[in-house]
Amino acid sequence: MELDPKLVASLRRAIDAMPDDTELRLHLAALLIGAGQRHEGIREVGAVLQADPANAAALALIATAQSAGTQPDDPETRAEGEPTAAAGAGEPRAEAGPAAPGTAPAPGSSPPSSPSPAPGTVPGTVPGTVPGTVPVAPDFDWSAAESQLADVLGPRFVGPDGGSEQLGIAAEGAAPQAAGESGSRAFDVEHLRLRLADVAGMTDVKQRLEAGFLAPMRNPELRKLYGKSLRGGLLMYGPPGCGKTFVARAVAGELGARFLAVSFADIVDSMLGQSERNIHEIFEVARKNAPCVVFLDEVDAIGQKRTHLRHTPMRAVVNQLLLELDDVTGGNEGVFLLAATNHPWDVDSALRRPGRFDRMLLVLPPDQAARAAIFRYHLRDRPVERVDPERLAKLTDGYSGADIAHVCESAAELALLDSVRRGEPRMIGQADLEAALGDVRPSLSPWFDAARNVALFANEGGAYDDLAAYLKKRRML
Repeated sequence: MELDPKLVASLRRAIDAMPDDTELRLHLAALLIGAGQRHEGIREVGAVLQADPANAAALALIATAQSAGTQPDDPETRAEGEPTAAAGAGEPRAEAGPAAPGTAPAPGSSPPSSPSPAPGTVPGTVPGTVPGTVPVAPDFDWSAAESQLADVLGPRFVGPDGGSEQLGIAAEGAAPQAAGESGSRAFDVEHLRLRLADVAGMTDVKQRLEAGFLAPMRNPELRKLYGKSLRGGLLMYGPPGCGKTFVARAVAGELGARFLAVSFADIVDSMLGQSERNIHEIFEVARKNAPCVVFLDEVDAIGQKRTHLRHTPMRAVVNQLLLELDDVTGGNEGVFLLAATNHPWDVDSALRRPGRFDRMLLVLPPDQAARAAIFRYHLRDRPVERVDPERLAKLTDGYSGADIAHVCESAAELALLDSVRRGEPRMIGQADLEAALGDVRPSLSPWFDAARNVALFANEGGAYDDLAAYLKKRRML
């Protein structure tokens, strides 16, 4: 059957306008499958099954497409009564069966007569099947059908660990597991497209990163000329919710390196010695994927002061971390270390000596430009009208990025409740956001109270001079 391209284009425009119209999408799928465009038709059926996996009409179309794809070309080899495929474009099909659900009969054709049901059967069912189910050929190849829908739907079955049981297909971005490694843990290494240019504001942080961390890595010849080593790492610290993790991801993207994020939960294990093995495996994965940025989040929980740990198992964890950071074999070339913490004063001093995390960078609450960008980011997918991000940024001095996200969420909640009272939806406006600001206050005061004491009484060697300067500028010291 030859399919009119104008008809297909018209149906696609209608589907784009009404993406939830299942019958319309199935009608297009049936036309495509009937015209021999099986892959395009299956893609449309897959969109229906993604929303409704039990849709009987869609399942019947999949069975039709599968059987059509396995028909022999020689009419003489077909079973008696089996429909014959078209020999050329526009040639009618002989002995065509019932049309797929959602399709219209061909012009000039009469609707097929329905055979009378056998005695004792329910009309509309096939003998030997359960009423309401779709009959499928006994030799229907489910594996082939699943592979055709692999780009639209996930696997029909998953293993006990939540992974796909589909053999021969590794998880995206993960290396195939070597023999004998079935008991090892998997740590995901990401490829990021994020760049520092995507980080709004934070000019001082970017300049410090460029001068002390990025410039030597981007210029290997100058690094060799001046004998600049790549050993050591960067410890970012500051109040919570201010973008330390986001900056770390941007640094990895800026370097074109892979990114391996590690948290406390990835390392600590109740089995004796397993935590140390986890740390070793993390660094082994990073070395095999070099250049790679290893990001230790909440490093104060992983590398606590050993004087506070005494004889607890965590003391061995800190010792193992120190060994991996030193790596006397020199295998850490191309492994860049970043860490973040809200409480650098709780990190073991051995972790901050030269050659380890020997550079510290203070990440402060977002400045005005960054706050305006954060408002735009969190409102981008919400129905807003006449919102002034610049004014909101001026009203949120001292707010963290997490605080601003909470403001946007609270404003959306106010608009939603008002829409329920009115009986009709309305847009989120500037008044909603400013009303939410009255309820959401900055959450950083407890952190600055602790930081003030450190800047006054524990600023050993000037490690927290940047923090003291900020507190003085804000008249908090």
